[in-house]
Amino acid sequence: MLNHSKVFPAPQRHPDLHLRFAWNLTQLSVLLLPFSTLLGIVGSLIAVTAVWRSRFQAFLKQPVYLGFGLLSGLMILSSIQADSPPDAYLGLFNFLLFFFGFAGLSELLQTPAQLRRLAWLIVVPSGFVCLLGIGQMLLGWLGYRQMLNLQILWVVMHWMIDPNGTPPGRMSANFFYANVLANYLVIAFVLALGLAIAAIKEKQKREQAVLGPILLLHGSALILTNSRNGWAIAVGACFVFAVYLGWRWLVAAVGIIVGLVLGAAFAPPPLQGILRAIVPSFFWLRLTDQLFPDRPIPTLRTTQWQFAWNLAVERPWLGWGLRNFKPLYLQETGFTLGHPHNFPLMLLCEIGFPATLLLFGLVGWVMFQGAQLLLQQKLVDPSDRLLLFSFITAFMSNVVFHLFDVTFFDARLNLLGWLLLASVWGPSLKGLRASSANT
Repeated sequence: MLNHSKVFPAPQRHPDLHLRFAWNLTQLSVLLLPFSTLLGIVGSLIAVTAVWRSRFQAFLKQPVYLGFGLLSGLMILSSIQADSPPDAYLGLFNFLLFFFGFAGLSELLQTPAQLRRLAWLIVVPSGFVCLLGIGQMLLGWLGYRQMLNLQILWVVMHWMIDPNGTPPGRMSANFFYANVLANYLVIAFVLALGLAIAAIKEKQKREQAVLGPILLLHGSALILTNSRNGWAIAVGACFVFAVYLGWRWLVAAVGIIVGLVLGAAFAPPPLQGILRAIVPSFFWLRLTDQLFPDRPIPTLRTTQWQFAWNLAVERPWLGWGLRNFKPLYLQETGFTLGHPHNFPLMLLCEIGFPATLLLFGLVGWVMFQGAQLLLQQKLVDPSDRLLLFSFITAFMSNVVFHLFDVTFFDARLNLLGWLLLASVWGPSLKGLRASSANT
């Protein structure tokens, strides 16, 4: 059982003496990550490099890491033959460094106590991000870059706050776009929800007192991002937790709320009129896209998805190269879009079918092992099982978000995604080793 006597105890020591420096630096990096891309990424990279130096031989024996090595080779080949090689080479940085980081972080994250610490390190800063966003929307707060134009300081502290949000009217806080903030908040919300449920079950009043306001901030901020994707995934996560815990009353409550909102948006009259008198117009107007009518056809997701699929079919083996969707779409439609708002389709058209299927196969195998670990009652304590379930749900929420948008171009979101995956793979790998030792 974990010691829950303190919400945020002193820096946690790694059980392996050789990994303590790396773990201490990782903790600090994750804490700073939402506010400083530079410090968060560089700190994590230094920590991961230290792990690689200590565990290099072990990594060479692990099929999952060898699979990511093969995937890296396919991506490099794709870049060499890309329609625009310079763009493709630049795009490799969004993947290869994070494959490297995934292996190191997986070796670091092995115990439930570490997962709990990591959850807090993600959740607590997210509350301050929400406060920045609320100040942005309600008080017109500005970031220091707008106030002081200190470009050098901006490199260190990522605090770009537009007073009306980005795009205008939608909360973005210190992220460059509202949907990116929504993705970040969904991850933090799921982990906070898991911690809160554990605190309630174990009667940890101090933790409840911290997590309650943070969850309220998450809910308020998600609404203000005006992200339909974020809303749906947050509600879906609540439903998943309710099913997992067997809380039928919560399943019913979530179902009723979702039914009312969807009915207000799409039910036939006169039922639609009755429900619209109950449900705030902010929600059903956004769901029916009436807040942004008459959008140009090239800006519609269906148009982008069809174009990406056509590109994938035309070059199925190695694709057109990373980051090549943007110039190709501009050439075809005259509109500038960095991605097709769907991560699988983006990969299919940019790196081809073999590399895309390999990536999803590796990630799927990791998640399968995490699910298997949840069922191993001898290896996982019930309270720790809820924690692991929270990380699995957080990662899957991130995956679902990327089916309708692509936010991993923000290095903070990219690192968080791989950190969540490593949080599943690290304990799973330890469980596999324990099972092998017992047979």
